[in-house]
Amino acid sequence: MSDAKGQDRNARIGLSRPSARLELKPKTVESGTVRQSFSHGRSKQVAVEVKRRRVVRRGVGESQPETAAETRAETAPAAPERSERTEPPAPARRERVVLKTLTEEEKAARAKALAEAKKAEEEARRRAEEAARRAREEAERRRAEEEAAARRKAEEEARRKAEEEARRKAEEMAKRLLAEEEAKRRAEEEARRKAEEEAERRAKAAEAAAKAVRPEREIEDEDEEIEREAKRAKGRPKVEKKAAPKRLEIRDLKKPLRVILSEDEEEERGRSLAAIRRQRERERMKQRQMGGPQPVVREVVIPEAITVQELAARMAVRGAEVVKVLMKNGIMATLNQTIDADTAELVVAEFGHIPKRVSEADVEEGLEGRPDRPEELRPRPPVVTVMGHVDHGKTSLLDALRHTDVAAHEAGGITQHIGAYRVDIGSGMPVTFIDTPGHEAFTAMRARGASVTDIVVLVVAADDGVMPQTVEAIRHAQAAGVPIIVAINKIDKPEADPERVKTELLNHGVVLEEYGGEVMAVPVSAVKRIGLEQLIEAIQLQAEILDLRANPNREAHGTIIEAKLDRGRGPVATVLVQNGTLRVGDIVVAGAHWGRVRALVDDRGQLVESAGPSTPVEILGLDGVPEAGDKLVVVESEKRAREIAEYRQRKKREQEQRLATAPRSSLEEMFAKIREGELKRLPVVVKADVHGSLEAIRAGLEKLTTGEVGVQILHAAVGAITESDVTLAKASGALVIGFNVRANAPARELAKRDGVEIRYYSIIYELLDDVKKMLEGMLAPEAREQILGHAEIREVFNIPKVGKVAGCMVTDGVIRRSARVRLLRDGVVIFEGNIGSLKRFKEDVREVREGYECGIAIEGYQDIRQGDVIEAFEVQEVARTLTA
Repeated sequence: MSDAKGQDRNARIGLSRPSARLELKPKTVESGTVRQSFSHGRSKQVAVEVKRRRVVRRGVGESQPETAAETRAETAPAAPERSERTEPPAPARRERVVLKTLTEEEKAARAKALAEAKKAEEEARRRAEEAARRAREEAERRRAEEEAAARRKAEEEARRKAEEEARRKAEEMAKRLLAEEEAKRRAEEEARRKAEEEAERRAKAAEAAAKAVRPEREIEDEDEEIEREAKRAKGRPKVEKKAAPKRLEIRDLKKPLRVILSEDEEEERGRSLAAIRRQRERERMKQRQMGGPQPVVREVVIPEAITVQELAARMAVRGAEVVKVLMKNGIMATLNQTIDADTAELVVAEFGHIPKRVSEADVEEGLEGRPDRPEELRPRPPVVTVMGHVDHGKTSLLDALRHTDVAAHEAGGITQHIGAYRVDIGSGMPVTFIDTPGHEAFTAMRARGASVTDIVVLVVAADDGVMPQTVEAIRHAQAAGVPIIVAINKIDKPEADPERVKTELLNHGVVLEEYGGEVMAVPVSAVKRIGLEQLIEAIQLQAEILDLRANPNREAHGTIIEAKLDRGRGPVATVLVQNGTLRVGDIVVAGAHWGRVRALVDDRGQLVESAGPSTPVEILGLDGVPEAGDKLVVVESEKRAREIAEYRQRKKREQEQRLATAPRSSLEEMFAKIREGELKRLPVVVKADVHGSLEAIRAGLEKLTTGEVGVQILHAAVGAITESDVTLAKASGALVIGFNVRANAPARELAKRDGVEIRYYSIIYELLDDVKKMLEGMLAPEAREQILGHAEIREVFNIPKVGKVAGCMVTDGVIRRSARVRLLRDGVVIFEGNIGSLKRFKEDVREVREGYECGIAIEGYQDIRQGDVIEAFEVQEVARTLTA
């Protein structure tokens, strides 16, 4: 039975029978047996079949089983044998496969199809990425819009709350003010009512005393009449009157005899003038107490300084009364003595008047005029300052714009003055350029140029890069808060590297537009005239953004750019008109000087009748040379111009005196060193052509001063060298320095006769270098010690009348007779002195070299021992230099 079942199972799973070897390749079923154990101790053997799915490939006709199989475990007993057995299917007939060679067209078609498929795949991927990017951008935009909406909503909410709070506070303030006004009104009504009652109560007393009260002028006239009467009485002859004997009363018995006699003499002599005045003063005081007329209360104007007499006149009182009040307050003053405003205010308050303090500075009130209304403003040209390092081509760039050659006429090829020019390119508004020096000594000029400008053009050489004065110009522009346009010059040179310039500018906070900043950069070449039009367009674009406006229909206001003293024209000042219009004949105030404009000269040297906003002109007619940087203002009259100039000159003198007398420890120490000879000074007299150069020279000379030597500037002014300058230099032993100026003929003759040295310079760094060399020559030389050699004492000889002599062996170097020596014992210096004698055998020698014996006697020292070492050295003096 079991055999039949096994045969049936074999037939079912496709295994061959013993009689007929029917096989199916490959096998799709694998079988086996597994013994299964149970928990109660019984076990059972089960059959396991593994079936594989047959995969038929097209075109081949051959089936292959998959590796994945389905496992089935039979836990039940085997099924009974079937009556009919299913025959396995016959294997498919294997067809023969013939490979066909592809033609070139098919290969090309397949390659083309592959390329198109790849291209389609790339396009699909690109479109997917683009869609994803757009989705991200859309999400970011929506998120930004939501954040902006939330921020606007928060701002609106905060603004609404602030407005509500401000409205609430305003309402509370209004209510409080109304309450205060009501209380004040009630208090005034109560005070008025009481004053009326008091006035009505005193009316009757005032009527009774009205006849006796007279004006103060009548009292003074009466006093004068009393004095004249007293003088006349002194001139009349005395009339002897026989006086009746005085009858003594009981109350007189208690008085001393001298009192009784003095009263008798007084009755005979009559009342004195002082007694009469005292009586009238008592009567006036009594009338005031009884409710008589109140004195007049005046408003007394008190300046910063006033005489006692003038103060009494303003209060309408006698000067003696003012002096009396001052004496009561412990101030001894006469009528012509000047008192300060605080003291005068106390006196005025004591007399019952109202003091009103005024200052001398009030003369400058309203000098700037009223502010301009928006409808009066008109567009004006931009003011552009060209800044940068020395020799980077600032003036050459301006020359290329103006078609001139200013740089060729500058001494040393560097700019040493501020120049102002106007460039008109034919389209748009003209541009006013201010050229500043690039040398380090002209720091004040660059700062002044940046303070009056609208735009700064920073010139950087493409072959040199950012330099120290370039960084300083950037700092000046940033401090003035003006926009910067970078002009990268000299791009025509082979070694030019504009990219390096842009990178270096980033390190100093100048971010160009191509790097995401707001600073425009224009590559230019002044020599080849490259990029000039682009530079002007960039300047005009920046000016349009700034929207520069001014009012040409008002009095002129401007700034002094430069000033000098011309031999033929007198004081000449270069002015940049910033607002209004300056005309010939206007009365102007410039710093501490004033004058009437006699002529206006433009940057081309042509005479003009007027100059509008942003126009540089030279003016003639001032009474002195103003300082660069002073403000120029047109005033209405010569009187006011003179008052303002005198006030400013007075304040300037006071400031100079205050600085001269101010206690400064460093200055006192310097003077003490000068007196002791520790500090050496080089006195100089400096004359320059313009104030800006003089300012730079003073600053450069002051930087050369050290703790040992220094420059003492006795006098510094603008103009030619005169005889007074030579006389001052002669008296103080000073050097006269002329910068772009010359001495006149009398001054030259006087300097030649008195031996005064005059030096002329046209380049500032040459002047500073020469003065530095002079100061270095005044420095004490530095002492440096040089070891010559050593000698070991081998024996000590005691020679009569000479002393001890050391027998030595020169171990290294050389021992010279003129050298100084040290005596060393166990490495310690015992004595330092000079050589008394140096001998070899019995001969005096100048020097003894290494490896030779000699005899050495030390001058003024006898305590020498065997084994000591003599060290010879020389002291050399080396010239010192001023450290930067």
